[in-house]
Amino acid sequence: MLRSLPFVAIAAVACVDLLAGPRLGFLPLLTLGPTFASVSGSVRRTLAVGVVALAVCLPLAHYNGLLLTPQNNLTIAAVIGVTGASALASHLRIRRERELANVRLVAEAAQRVLLRPVPRRAGDLRIALSYTSAAAEAQIGGDLYEVVTTPRGVRLLIGDVQGKGLGAVETAAWVLGAFREAAYDEPDLSGVGHRLENSLTRHLGGERFVTAIIAEVHVGEISLLNFGHPPPLVMRRSGSTVFAEPETECPPLGLVALGSGKPEPHRIPFQEGDQILLYTDGVIEARDESRAFYPLSERAKVLVGADPQAALDELRADLLDHVGGPLLDDAAMLLLRRHT
Repeated sequence: MLRSLPFVAIAAVACVDLLAGPRLGFLPLLTLGPTFASVSGSVRRTLAVGVVALAVCLPLAHYNGLLLTPQNNLTIAAVIGVTGASALASHLRIRRERELANVRLVAEAAQRVLLRPVPRRAGDLRIALSYTSAAAEAQIGGDLYEVVTTPRGVRLLIGDVQGKGLGAVETAAWVLGAFREAAYDEPDLSGVGHRLENSLTRHLGGERFVTAIIAEVHVGEISLLNFGHPPPLVMRRSGSTVFAEPETECPPLGLVALGSGKPEPHRIPFQEGDQILLYTDGVIEARDESRAFYPLSERAKVLVGADPQAALDELRADLLDHVGGPLLDDAAMLLLRRHT
C-alpha cells in the first residue's frame, strides 16, 4: 500500500485538476508524490517519483494554458525542491534504520550466546522452553533463564532485568555467569541467592534491579527462592492449579539489602505428574485490544498435552492470539513436568 501511495496521489491530483480546470490550481499538490515516497522508499525511488510528478505537471500546465507562466514556474520549482528534500529525508531515514538494525542484531547475538539451549530432560524432569522476542520496534529486553544439573540436583533460574537494550543484556550476563558458578558451589539456594546479590551490587549502578526465581528440585518437592518475581504456576496431576506465592516478600536482586531479614526458600510438593510453569512478566502483562491482561491460570489447561514442548508452544500461540499481534515485551516461559 505504501509503495503505491505516491502514484495514487499523483493520479488523484491529475484527475482533480483536469476536472476542475485552471482556476483552482491543484498542480502544486503533485508534491505529495515524492513526499509519500520518502516515507518508505529508497532515494532512487523518491527521485523517480519526483520525475513522474514533474512529467505529469508539464502536460497538465500546457493543457490548462499555464505553461511558462510565473504560477507554473513556481509549481515546477516546488516539485523539484520537495523532491530534493524528500530524497534527503529518505537517505537519513535509511541510514538510521540500518544503524538501529545493526544495534539490534548485536544485542540479539549477545542474547543468543548468553541464553544457551536448556536440556529437555534432567533427572526425572521433562523441560520445555519458550522465548518470544518483543515487537521489532521494541528494544531488546533482559529476560533470562538457565537450567543446570549439579551434584545436589537440578537447579533453575528465570529472571527479568529492569530496563531494555544492551545495558539489560549486559546485566543478564552478570546474573547468568554468577548463577552458573554458584549453582555448583553453594550447598543451598540461600547461598546461591547471596552470591547473585553480591555480584550484582558490585556491577549494577543506581537503582537497577533484577526480578528472579531460583529453584531446586528435590524428591517429591521443589524449593523456590523468589526475588520479587511473578509466582510460578503449579499444575497438579489432579487438574488443580495454584500460584506458588512466596511465604515472605523479598526485594529483587540488587535491592535485597533494602528488605528485612535474609531471603529464605520455601518448599512446595512436586510429585509425579505435576507441572510448574515459571515465566516472566511479559506473559501476564500482555493485553488484548480491550486492554485485558492475559488470563494465564485459565489458559494453562492447554499444558496437559503428552509432549511438554508441544504443549508450551500451544500456550505461546494462545498468548499471541490474545494480544492479536507482536508482544510489547519479551516473554520467557520454562515448563517443568515430573515423571518417574
